[in-house]
Amino acid sequence: MKENIPKLTRRNFLKVTSLSAFALQLPSLPSWAAGKKMGIVVHSYAARWQSGAASTTFPGFRDALDLLHHCHRIGAGGIQVNVRGWASDFARKVRDERERTGLYLEGSIGLPKSEGDVALFEEEVILAKEAGAAVLRCVSLGPRRYEALHSYKEFLDFQERGLQALQLAEPILRKHRIKLAVENHKDWRSEELVAVLHQLDSEWIGVTLDFGNSIALLEDPLYTAKTLAPYVYSTHIKDMAVEHHEQGFLMSEVPLGEGILPLDKIAGYCQKFFPDIAFNLEMITRDPLLIPCLTPGYWSTFHEDVPASALAHILGMVNTHNTSLPRTRQLAAEELLALEEKNVIRSLSYSKNTLNLND
Repeated sequence: MKENIPKLTRRNFLKVTSLSAFALQLPSLPSWAAGKKMGIVVHSYAARWQSGAASTTFPGFRDALDLLHHCHRIGAGGIQVNVRGWASDFARKVRDERERTGLYLEGSIGLPKSEGDVALFEEEVILAKEAGAAVLRCVSLGPRRYEALHSYKEFLDFQERGLQALQLAEPILRKHRIKLAVENHKDWRSEELVAVLHQLDSEWIGVTLDFGNSIALLEDPLYTAKTLAPYVYSTHIKDMAVEHHEQGFLMSEVPLGEGILPLDKIAGYCQKFFPDIAFNLEMITRDPLLIPCLTPGYWSTFHEDVPASALAHILGMVNTHNTSLPRTRQLAAEELLALEEKNVIRSLSYSKNTLNLND
């Protein structure tokens, strides 16, 4: 453990090692997941969300109510959506519609950066809970680590700010008895995020496990899942594909079952620790993301904690699964909206027919 990362207590170390050993023995998902419907993350509709495109076939979603209506119509189990800007009467409308349709709700929320932000954070927590959310997803950094940070000191500063923000949030979460799930958002490597959770030592703060994000930080997806599963309160289920690039590699979300991720195994780790965990589809239809791991700038925030074997493993994975990734930049607005909907529907179908979800 690096000296800047909070050290694990003996109690936490024993907990983590015993859970990790147990996780290695987990079965795959279909043996015990039947009947749990997959939900939709609002980012799966990045093109359609609050879109001004003049489309009669794919009209824009104005707010969470529109997203709820659509996800109910296509057979999803719930939604994860930002709660910022909600009023109390709107939260009640979301609650009523959620109860009418039987869909679940997870909120997405920003962390308080200072004491001055705590009151707004608490207001959003109250509104999300009033609407029926029991879990709130958040991110610490926002942008990607290797794009937003340019030195190891900048990472240490981010790490300290992230810990302080969660320390400000924790009393509010505890007061209102609602859980916060920090996403592995191409900012924290798994051990770093776990160490922060141990520093907080709160039952109200855990993880949103994104199935594919940590590939960008040179982590094998199964390693990420095994490390974070004991702390997972929420998920972003997705599949990923990869392509060679002279600066490293490209990666993209693709419809479930069309990429390289062992979805059943990752989902299995999550459900073994939290049987009622919701699987939220994050199928973002966009151009590929560049992971410039063969450039000096990429490495500036990692100090000496990423072994060469991690780079070799991920590049080997890229070599094995190299494919031509879809591009969206050339598509007209209507074509992009149609492709986005097609990708969501194909993923829902896979979740029902192969992962045994959405029955």
